[in-house]
Amino acid sequence: MKKIVFVLFVLMISVIAHAQNIMNNPTSNHGNKFEQLGTILPTPNEYRTASGAPGPKYWQQRADYIIKAELDEAKLLLKGTETITYYNNAPDVLTYIWLQLDENQHSTVNNANYQDASTLENAIATNQLEKLAAAKSDNGYGHKIAKLTDALGKPLKYIINKTMMRIDLPAPLKPGQKFVFNVAWSYKIADRMTFAGRGGYEMLEDGNHLFTMAQWFPRLCVYSDFQGWQNQQFSGRGEFALTFGNYDVTITVPSDHIVLSTGVCQNYSQVLSPAQMTRWNQAQTAKEPIEIATLEEANKRTEGKATSSKTWLYKAENVRDFAWTSSRRYIWDAMPVYIEGKKVMCMSGYPKEAYGLYRKYSTKAVAHTIKTYSKFSIPYPYPVAQSIEASNGMEYPMICFNNGRTNKDGSYAEATKYGMIGVIIHEVGHNFFPMIVNSDERQWSWMDEGLNTFVQFLTEELWDNKYPTRRGPARLITDYMRLPKDQLEPIMTNSDNIIQFGPNAYAKPATGLNILRETIMGRELFDYAFKEYARRWAFKHPTPADLFRTMEDASAEDLDWFWRGWFYSIEPCDIAIENIKHAVVNTTPNTDAPRATNPMTRGLDKPLFSGAAAFDDISKQRNRNDKSIIFQTDADTSLRDFYWRYTRGLEGYDSTFKFQVQANSPASPLSSEDLAKYQNTHLYEITFANKGGLVMPLIVEFTFEDGTKETEKIPAQVWRKNENKVTKLFMTTKKAVSIQLDPLKETADINESNNKWPNGTVSEPSKFNIFKAGAGRGRGQSSGVNPMQHAMQKGQ
Repeated sequence: MKKIVFVLFVLMISVIAHAQNIMNNPTSNHGNKFEQLGTILPTPNEYRTASGAPGPKYWQQRADYIIKAELDEAKLLLKGTETITYYNNAPDVLTYIWLQLDENQHSTVNNANYQDASTLENAIATNQLEKLAAAKSDNGYGHKIAKLTDALGKPLKYIINKTMMRIDLPAPLKPGQKFVFNVAWSYKIADRMTFAGRGGYEMLEDGNHLFTMAQWFPRLCVYSDFQGWQNQQFSGRGEFALTFGNYDVTITVPSDHIVLSTGVCQNYSQVLSPAQMTRWNQAQTAKEPIEIATLEEANKRTEGKATSSKTWLYKAENVRDFAWTSSRRYIWDAMPVYIEGKKVMCMSGYPKEAYGLYRKYSTKAVAHTIKTYSKFSIPYPYPVAQSIEASNGMEYPMICFNNGRTNKDGSYAEATKYGMIGVIIHEVGHNFFPMIVNSDERQWSWMDEGLNTFVQFLTEELWDNKYPTRRGPARLITDYMRLPKDQLEPIMTNSDNIIQFGPNAYAKPATGLNILRETIMGRELFDYAFKEYARRWAFKHPTPADLFRTMEDASAEDLDWFWRGWFYSIEPCDIAIENIKHAVVNTTPNTDAPRATNPMTRGLDKPLFSGAAAFDDISKQRNRNDKSIIFQTDADTSLRDFYWRYTRGLEGYDSTFKFQVQANSPASPLSSEDLAKYQNTHLYEITFANKGGLVMPLIVEFTFEDGTKETEKIPAQVWRKNENKVTKLFMTTKKAVSIQLDPLKETADINESNNKWPNGTVSEPSKFNIFKAGAGRGRGQSSGVNPMQHAMQKGQ
């Protein structure tokens, strides 16, 4: 029996190992890279279809929250109670549920304990030693559960495992039933600038606090059709998989604080002064941002701390999370924008340290973001979108925390300005991915960070045609893709296992999508399919397979080769011009019509590459040439500053060979008159070598003697019968003086030195004979001279 079990075990391991190999025939030189993904993707079912759309029996859970929270600024303590109603829409019977206690990340006792390697340096900062010492004892951080009861007040059994809490249900929760329970908790608020967490406080220079309350309350994990409970530990990197629901949140803070939050405030008339309430009403129809809480008022509030408190009430519907911020230091401005006729209040909150940048740019960047994302995905559905300056960068429904402070004299660096606008666009954009298109960030970081970074790139490009974007153009990912293999992972990697997290989860997927849009699919096909993905999966839980399948289903493009190469492998693109044959027509009339010749070949010397440091990528060129596009800095000239003017100068090869054409059908010689029209024909046979492994389209630019250019684009499928080497014949009507592969750097080629011909003096081309082809043969017809023809010829 043991022997049988062992054999079965070995067979199972063998099957698993085989399933992990994404090539069916890895020893072949063709076919592997163009195989369908097949069993690499999950099998379609009644929950998720083969088209990438939700199935007829798709379901997802729901959790509603009633929360009361109290901020004790003096003790840096947050206390809360919540009533959670959990709806079981699954076809499964549940005997327990899982909650996330993400604040336990800061605890030395209950953190995820996913440690990285560490080394002894010659100089060590004292705070590093303090952390090492603190790790040996309980530092007091993390959620403290004071009470956990059902709706009738009966205690519930639970267990905390690091950053997760399991509640054992008193009775099985059947499909269609709901479970109501109460939890009381508290935690010591961490110094966000020391712990580097998403939530916590920052102590400003004048002794006042700026609180960003994020993943602050116990909340439900996702239970889904494709994996059951998503209860992976929170290590601080992989973010959140969350359940949609409605929120009713009461927040009590010092009476001189301004609170900004997910949702819509229900009691502004009670917490704002009459003057602030008047300005709020004016902001509803304003064309420019209006300060609700002014700079002058913020300065006065710092003169003395209030001893009383105020309670703010917020409600939010159909959101997957809830966050808020509070400080007496906030300036708050607002203006509306309309998305398909629906008003959205765009708002910003910031301390005076950020006034010089945020007052001018933040709220307008929020408005630009939701308008642009709505164009490329779905109309923004929420009533509010906010940007909060908190020396941070993190996203939540309707609110996000960003950075961007000026120097004390009000000046700022160009990098600070664009860094601020970029992070606002990115974090506000997260409202769409993953706050609405609700992917599992803890498992697939790229599904939210990569998709969001891609639309961020589109949004930045529409802000200003000279926007210095960092992620999106293919050329900017090449430094990452040429790293040693032991420093790379496929995009399809769990977030906690990635070494180069930024390039892998943000830049490479965003670049891949941009390559699909600009180079492989074209804007029209891509944009339609991407919008269809967003429409299908808005307020649902998509997986990578749902994205891959939808993009193909809505475009009629087979993209499995691209997902396989760009998302499942670490191979780079390095395509080289290996050999070139150049020939012109022999205009001397010929009397013979040979069937074939044996060409003589000669290899090329290594070509050289030279290029300018500044580069106008294809996206910028196409946007500039699209007369329907109006850049934001042109539509609103108030957004132009010193750096806008500064960037515009307003402020201070050699081998050919001889061959003859091969006639594949009956041919007859041409007269000199017929040959005349081909006298300017040039043929270039180019051999391309795939040195990197990643297949990509061939984009070939010819530069002619008169300075004009011509570009030919061959789809990536040209590699399907030989993934290592491809030869392609091109015809021009002018003589080329140079040939450039990937001239606009669209394919992320990591070695541009082998992309250009010529190197040195170009020799004279060889000549080929040309003939007039006869009628082609039908299937089954003989070739060559048949006996009848031979006899007829002899009788002549």
